[in-house]
Amino acid sequence: MKKRHYRSFLSFALAAVMAMTAFSASVLADPKNEKASSWAGKKLSSIQAYVEDMQPGWNLGNTLDSTGSDETSWGNPRVTKQLIQQIAAEGYKSIRIPVTWDQHIGGAPGYTIDTAYMDRVEEVVNWALEAKLYVMINIHHDSWIWVSHMEKKHDEVMARYQAVWTQIADRFKNHSNKLMFEAINEPRFTDGGTTDHAKQHAMLKELITSFHSIVRSSGGNNTVRPLVIPTRETSPAREDLNELYNNIVKLNDPNLIATVHYYGFWPFSVNIAGYYKLEKDTLNDLTTTFDNVHKTLVAKGIPVILGEYGLLGFDKHTGVIEQGEKLKFFEILTHVLKEKNITHMLWDNGQHFNRKTYRWNDQELIDIMKAGWKNGRAATAETDLIHLKKGGKVKDAKVKLNLNGNKLTGLWVGGEHLVAGKDYALSGEELTIKAARLSKLTASGQLGQNAVLNAKFNQGPDWRFKVVVFDRPVLGHATGTTEKFAVPVDFKGNQLATMEAVYADGKNAGPQDWTSFKEFGYAFSPSYDSKEIQLLPEFFKEVKDGEVQLKFHFWSGEIVSYQITKSGTSVTGQPVGK
Repeated sequence: MKKRHYRSFLSFALAAVMAMTAFSASVLADPKNEKASSWAGKKLSSIQAYVEDMQPGWNLGNTLDSTGSDETSWGNPRVTKQLIQQIAAEGYKSIRIPVTWDQHIGGAPGYTIDTAYMDRVEEVVNWALEAKLYVMINIHHDSWIWVSHMEKKHDEVMARYQAVWTQIADRFKNHSNKLMFEAINEPRFTDGGTTDHAKQHAMLKELITSFHSIVRSSGGNNTVRPLVIPTRETSPAREDLNELYNNIVKLNDPNLIATVHYYGFWPFSVNIAGYYKLEKDTLNDLTTTFDNVHKTLVAKGIPVILGEYGLLGFDKHTGVIEQGEKLKFFEILTHVLKEKNITHMLWDNGQHFNRKTYRWNDQELIDIMKAGWKNGRAATAETDLIHLKKGGKVKDAKVKLNLNGNKLTGLWVGGEHLVAGKDYALSGEELTIKAARLSKLTASGQLGQNAVLNAKFNQGPDWRFKVVVFDRPVLGHATGTTEKFAVPVDFKGNQLATMEAVYADGKNAGPQDWTSFKEFGYAFSPSYDSKEIQLLPEFFKEVKDGEVQLKFHFWSGEIVSYQITKSGTSVTGQPVGK
């Protein structure tokens, strides 16, 4: 995929013959060692130690994996040595460099890779190795561009795939074994028309077996280089995990690493079907997924790298998921991965680490993930929003903390340390912020965020409570087209959570009509600067002519109704009720 503006893989170490920079050759298993080749019931292996030493990892997404003419075609600047060094300085131990080869491959029968492009890939790899990072390179978007045609064009796809890996293996065979090869990113075989998973698994097995044979027979360090093997579509589904386990066992090679990707429980990850909060279904999906990964692979001696992770809504923008809900998700995910001994590599297509300023776009997010890299966990809370209705009586605000074994050491507003007992109180994990202090913080009566309370703990980052004064949003009349329509909104301090859409007869309207709650950023999107809620073209593509009743749900608890009328490409809208 186009790295979701969101997405994949890895490497291993050398035998006694070679000295590894910053990593002892003793961590490499001899592939001829029969005892080491027995996976089932194996204790901590050298390849497991290698993977653990890679923690944490980062993806150089939407760059060398771009499908355009060069690495800048998807909007990111050209990679610099300084960028790679800065990623290492941020505490990352490994880097995945996704590479799309398609537009740089010559014709049959040689399928020769353009020398200048191969040189550029090698230059970036060398920068990463010089920065003492473990490095993973792969065949990336080629998976859907041409490998996906394997069922109908079997011989052509295999010939091209084998030619590409033969050239990559030869170019990098003398590189340090801190460089890994990943067989293919998110392999999919849907363009042949088959939905038969058994057929898809068989095609993937053929690719992996060929990849393994080519690399191992290419000489140099490739005889023991760590190789990363994916599931079908790099899915963590149980069926795919079982198939991956069987494939790795049959290859009988101790220097193999399994890989999967994870972007969360889908409804939460894109904010659809009312899943705008981190709730039990999302948490169950997370824990069940990695329980299965651990039981099927890690517990049986096969190390696992989570080659990509994030939230799918980040494809649109990182605000699709509300900040506090987002932070809780990543805190729990990081904790579970550590608990299950799975190394993770953050998918970053430029939306997290700014490639121009070399600063994080969301420091809170990286801080909470960094806390999870260490021994403890970060403290969070059930929400990061405290809403007060304008003109209403101010009451104590009670918020449940998720201390995660930490201790609250104090509450701060700016440079002022609040007084325990007077300004706030803690009973177990229930934090009470006193009405008198909230009244003082919101004395101006201005709508929107009035103050930020920083909850500090004995370790980990602060949890920031935004104190927000709101009133009921006011929606205005609108006219437009299915290509450009926006509802004027005086948000009055509110933040939009989700939107429902139904026809006059009560049936769900718009895309994904199995739910009335539409997808944030796909069907609708708020713009607080321009004071409007945009209904996007994708929404109207699946809306019938006639009246549609909308309900806008805000984080304050306010729900405001609106009616639109569609006639061909023309759309009008008006508020409903108060």
